[in-house]
Amino acid sequence: MRSSSNIPLVTTVKERCRVCFTCVRECPAKAIRILDGQAEVMPERCIGCGNCVRVCSQHAKQVRDCTVNAKTLLAGHLPVVACVAPSFPAEFSECDYTQFVGMLRALGFHHVHEVAFGADLVAARYRRLLEEHPHDRFIATTCPAVIAFVERYHPDLVSKLAPIVSPMVATARVVKRIHGPNAKVVFIGPCIAKKGEMLSAILPREVHATLAFTELRRMLDAYGIRPEKVEGSDFDPPHGGSGSLFPIRGGLLQAADMREDLMAGTVVTADGRSSFVEAIREFESHDLDVALLEVLACQGCISGPGIDNDAPLFRRRSWVSRHARRRASEIDHAQWLRDMERFSDLDLSREFEADDQRVSAPSDEEVVQILARMGKFSQEDELNCGACGYESCREHAVAIYKGLAESEMCLPYMIEQLKRTVRDLAVSNKELARTQQALMQSEKLASMGQLAAGIAHEINNPLGAVLMYAHMLKRDYKDDSRLSADISTIAEQADRCKKIVAGLLHFARQNKVQLQPTDLNALVRESLKTVKVDDTIAIELQLDMRNPVAELDRDQIAQVLGNLISNACAAMPGGGTLTIATCETDTLVEFRVSDTGTGIPKENLAKIFEPFFTTKQIGKGTGLGLSITYGIVKMHGGNIRVTSNADPREGATGTTFSVTLPRHGNQYAARESAV
Repeated sequence: MRSSSNIPLVTTVKERCRVCFTCVRECPAKAIRILDGQAEVMPERCIGCGNCVRVCSQHAKQVRDCTVNAKTLLAGHLPVVACVAPSFPAEFSECDYTQFVGMLRALGFHHVHEVAFGADLVAARYRRLLEEHPHDRFIATTCPAVIAFVERYHPDLVSKLAPIVSPMVATARVVKRIHGPNAKVVFIGPCIAKKGEMLSAILPREVHATLAFTELRRMLDAYGIRPEKVEGSDFDPPHGGSGSLFPIRGGLLQAADMREDLMAGTVVTADGRSSFVEAIREFESHDLDVALLEVLACQGCISGPGIDNDAPLFRRRSWVSRHARRRASEIDHAQWLRDMERFSDLDLSREFEADDQRVSAPSDEEVVQILARMGKFSQEDELNCGACGYESCREHAVAIYKGLAESEMCLPYMIEQLKRTVRDLAVSNKELARTQQALMQSEKLASMGQLAAGIAHEINNPLGAVLMYAHMLKRDYKDDSRLSADISTIAEQADRCKKIVAGLLHFARQNKVQLQPTDLNALVRESLKTVKVDDTIAIELQLDMRNPVAELDRDQIAQVLGNLISNACAAMPGGGTLTIATCETDTLVEFRVSDTGTGIPKENLAKIFEPFFTTKQIGKGTGLGLSITYGIVKMHGGNIRVTSNADPREGATGTTFSVTLPRHGNQYAARESAV
């Protein structure tokens, strides 16, 4: 049932689509492609079953609208005939069928016919077909969605499609004979696939518009037509008989006076998304060996996507059955037989054409590769959760190969990707926070460095004069013990002030980096000799560098090592272990100074590199050592980190300073040296 130019019957409103894959799961033809995270109905693959329309909670699936076409026909001068599907009681349950017909006439239809009579004609042809071909096998063609499914996905079964038109087309041909070839036919029913049947390129254009019940309701509401406002009316003859049962599963068989004999196994019925697909598959493989397979894509036409009544399924079924019983009690049986005889010569034959939409399946190796891209390396990884819309991970992989799906549809895969992204973000955030902290520290130190440099320059010269004259006085009054002691105190304190000023100058980065090849292991050993280490402190060296040579400023790194070793020893007044370790990569060198001392309280960790911050007693330290150390490391383009524990309840106390430096210097250090 190839529609003209593959006109889409269903499209996606992208703004509403939430990409929940429900439509993918419910589409028996897998005609919905996920492309760039967006669901897209492929018209060449769509069979018009409307499952996607029915299950979409966001109303993102839009059906081809025929209301404009129908209004144009009604506004014309030619007679317009409404052909109503026998499932109408399942939709318009709020009114009597005579009121329903009256509303259609009020809408402007010249004639209103029931498709049930066309169904009677079709049922009689099926009975004759099976009688004339007792050894053949057929698939019933009353459901256009089933026809489209066979033509597209089981083209080898096209010859098994019963060559009989649907009740809609049969009724249109009856109408043409009664009202003439110029009569315009509008089919009204629950089915979207009927729109595709109307547009079929291999059928004559006998139906000019197809209105779903939902579309008809909108038209009636737009014109303010209500059941209580119209005059009741009956359908135009010929009236239908058992064809009123066609919307219900097995209705064709009852109308044709056949039955699904479980003993004989001559006829089998099936309906619904999964059942009809499986029935056709088994019919093709001869696992289902029957003379007639009657299948419906929906659970009967009473649950078609064009129905807006949300009553339970079996209540809708009972409404159709009740209407069929009423019509059977009212019908003039003799007249019905005359009408059946009158149209017995009507041509109800049709042909079908294969429209193969199958895509070759991938090899096992290709499936394995696709699964691996989704993190599925073993059978245990294939959860088959169905969240992607496919029943198994392998079906999903095949759909990816065919261009119908994306890896991102796999929920476990996306969860794992999300976890990985969260982990990466956590690392990035941690690095960002560290960098931000370092930047704030650098800005703070830069501001204080400018202040320190100005103060140091202003104080340095007069301080030198005080120190010089203090030494001169000490020499001149060396024989006066009392005065000499006072002068010595002046000289000592002035000398201490000069050291503080020198520290301020170091902190202000007045010294430049002079890079030269330096043996870091040897520098560690030399630095230990310059610092007094108490006998109660054990020293452990872990110098694990195979190539200890790096481009460093030897004197400044020696100062860093001296500061860190001195602080470590000061943190262990009762003794402990001092550990100095070195390690390397091709581009970096690192040394760590660890102690088992009292540790640094958490509240002080953020302050330790600030100038003049110290926990030592007054006179025991200037608070500039770590600030100078920080500046030296940064001038080398390196990084200094500290980890410490001061709470014995959380484990062993102690502190570790880790300094990482470029092995071959860096552009920043080189630029600083060139200034």
